[in-house]
Amino acid sequence: MQDFEGRVAVVTGGASGIGRALAEAFVELGMKVVLADVEEALLENTAGALAAAGGDVIGVRTDVAKASDLKALAEKTLERYGAVHVLCNNAGVFCGGRTWDAPIEDYDWLLGVNVYGVLHGIQAFVPLMLAQGGEGHIVNTASMAGVTALPFVSAYHMSKHAVMALSECLYKELAAEHSSIGVSVLCPEMINTRIGTSERNRPSDPSRDPERQSSPIKDLIEKSTVAAAAGGIPPKVIADRVVDAIRAERFYILSDDTWRDLGNTRLEDIRLGRNPTLALPEG
Repeated sequence: MQDFEGRVAVVTGGASGIGRALAEAFVELGMKVVLADVEEALLENTAGALAAAGGDVIGVRTDVAKASDLKALAEKTLERYGAVHVLCNNAGVFCGGRTWDAPIEDYDWLLGVNVYGVLHGIQAFVPLMLAQGGEGHIVNTASMAGVTALPFVSAYHMSKHAVMALSECLYKELAAEHSSIGVSVLCPEMINTRIGTSERNRPSDPSRDPERQSSPIKDLIEKSTVAAAAGGIPPKVIADRVVDAIRAERFYILSDDTWRDLGNTRLEDIRLGRNPTLALPEG
């Protein structure tokens, strides 16, 4: 896909971080943009700022964990712009903890947003994109966590490995359909976003055991993630990678730092049938 001018992009998790950077990049390319996010006030501010800068942008409050919200997002997109050409299933959340004592509600929450959020986007928009014909592109945000495996973040790694597999299957299915819709899976390294404070957007759940909502390891991992993200690369770098990948019809959008080395080590573990290597990213 080379021609962006006048085309329509939908970005979930679009109010901040990578999502906002994607929206800004698409506006600069002359695209019309639909922003979706669960943080309504921030969504309104971001959409307003992009519109004030000359963008044709709307914001739609969306909880990607709900299939009905994605269907409504698709309907509003068609109502406003009549088509969709680029879909970025970007919304995501994070939490840490030990695999065996992290509350099952943490797994439910991460899988609901990080995996089902992507699936809901695919099921809401791909039929529309196929029916309208012509070229298009889908970008599913995974993570370098989707090609690595680190301790104390199993729910997050599970979710991102699932997005990787889902994206690979989607790519092959669309190819089998001889579709002109491309697919990319985005695997960022540590980015300067608020991913470490994802709990701010977590729906209240009266059934959650207050005594299990925190643990020394969970708190340490999340505080470490906040600190690491503060020193992460700017989201604009990732947005530029995405635009380049769409133009090149490139599926894997991977980092080139120490995370890539960890991913290669894991692949070598699998190739050789050796036990998993315990290695951590540098820095």
